[in-house]
Amino acid sequence: MRHEVIVGVERRRFWPDEMKLSILREVGVGGATVTDVARRHDVTRQHIYQWRRQLKDKGLWPEPEGMAFLALDAPDLPLTSEPESATGAPAEIGFANGRILRCPPGMAEAEIIQLIRLVETA
Repeated sequence: MRHEVIVGVERRRFWPDEMKLSILREVGVGGATVTDVARRHDVTRQHIYQWRRQLKDKGLWPEPEGMAFLALDAPDLPLTSEPESATGAPAEIGFANGRILRCPPGMAEAEIIQLIRLVETA
């Protein structure tokens, strides 16, 4: 049996925090994905995610901001027809498993059938 021993330069590299931050900032610039940046710097995608977590823990990488709402200007669309006013009491359907399905008056038959099937399979 023959064994080969490959001797070469050790692959372990030391990445200072400044270098990690620089690499992390490239993600998203010009549409660059994590994969693109990882390939560019000859590291794995996992390195990028790991560095992000480490730098967050050290307080060097900002936490993502919360939800933001954007103003939307949409033109007022004219109503094509008046909505039908539903009259009567809501339909109530009881199932063998004890569930009850309440449907508003005027609900389309196809929608009710679809809901019944969903409730029965749930």
